[in-house]
Amino acid sequence: MEHLLLPLEILGGLILLSVLSLVVVVLRRRALVGRIGTFDCSVRTIGRSGRHWALGVARYEVDRLDWYRMFSFSVRPSCSFARGALDVVGRREPVGGEALAVQPGAIVVECRHRGDDLEMAMSRDAYTGFASWLESAPPGQNTNVA
Repeated sequence: MEHLLLPLEILGGLILLSVLSLVVVVLRRRALVGRIGTFDCSVRTIGRSGRHWALGVARYEVDRLDWYRMFSFSVRPSCSFARGALDVVGRREPVGGEALAVQPGAIVVECRHRGDDLEMAMSRDAYTGFASWLESAPPGQNTNVA
């Protein structure tokens, strides 16, 4: 009977670790979403590390848009996009499998940031706020909203 205790203890420890990890991710997301100026936003970079969507939360800062990956323990943003270097190239409805990979009702916003192409999927309301934030840049920052 003793030879069964060690595997059961290891299994119990792994289950506890999994539950604690899930709790940390959920609490981190709640802390991010609870701040003013945040919205759900999926991001896909074109050409670098493939073409898969990553779920996350974006938050407006004064001169940049910070994006936090949904399933991460980090308190730092995964990506930051400088407002003066971010251009909207176009927007469209999700096509094919994209509709399953992004939030329901989201639109895909095609952007360019410092020469890199990327896409962001967000709700229509979030896009309205995003476009307003880009257009309200201080004078001298050449922003382009399609």
